[in-house]
Amino acid sequence: MTENKEESSCDGQCSSCPSAANCNDPQKAASGIQSKVQMNVKNVILVLSGKGGVGKSTVATNLAMALSNKGYNTGLADLDIHGPNIPKMLGIEDQKLGSYDGKTIEPVKVSGKLGVVSMAFLLPDTSSPVVWRGAMKNTAIKQFLEDVNWGELDYLVVDLPPGTGDEALSVAQLAPNIAGAVIVTTPQDVAILDSSKSVKFIEKLGLKVLGIIENMSGLVCPHCGDVIDLFGRGGGEKAAKELNVPYLGSIPIDPDMRIAGDEGKPFILKRDGSEQNKVTWQHVDEVMENILKQIDN
Repeated sequence: MTENKEESSCDGQCSSCPSAANCNDPQKAASGIQSKVQMNVKNVILVLSGKGGVGKSTVATNLAMALSNKGYNTGLADLDIHGPNIPKMLGIEDQKLGSYDGKTIEPVKVSGKLGVVSMAFLLPDTSSPVVWRGAMKNTAIKQFLEDVNWGELDYLVVDLPPGTGDEALSVAQLAPNIAGAVIVTTPQDVAILDSSKSVKFIEKLGLKVLGIIENMSGLVCPHCGDVIDLFGRGGGEKAAKELNVPYLGSIPIDPDMRIAGDEGKPFILKRDGSEQNKVTWQHVDEVMENILKQIDN
């Protein structure tokens, strides 16, 4: 035991170590750290942001829908426990999670290729708050990963709450085969600052940063056609270069994208409409393709 301690740089604080789930140090066995859950999934994609209101759930929803439309068996885990929005964005907020055998949880099916789990499916109504401490959230996350009948998945997209707290750390320690993380930001400095923290958080966990997406990057005026930089422009690309991580592209502000989310119809499915709508769709599609390229690299 003494020899192992000399060879290890671990300080023995396994419960606070972000890399504990991937660690083989002998002293971890007595630490209580949970091992990776058993899931039949090839790639887990984490979607996170440093702050709220940047369109993270919109990106996660459209990414999962894009993957399923390409024929991949896809799961979408809404792990924003306190603010679950994915069901609303997919138009399935009136659904509930069920079980055929009383043991495993059946995800809500959006299509034959896409299943969803969310805390929203367990609440009595959409205005009910989730008043939980960290331990209860961690238990729910483990159940959403391990006790759900996901089947054989090519991809599991995980929508995380803003920041680098319990939920993100729990998923990083529990989920198998994490392909990497997508960081969503808006162009202004305060959002870039927080997204930089997310990048460093993922790197500290020993995971791959798939790249940064700059969302809400410019608005095309519907009257004159000029581009209005409401939140600035280029901050996401600049941050990616400074942090030496891939830049996945930009997505402009488009009122149709907001309407699509409110109506439960993912924007990725809409290819017609105004010229601005078509331009936005091209940006979204390019971003989704760039994510897949980073996974394959």
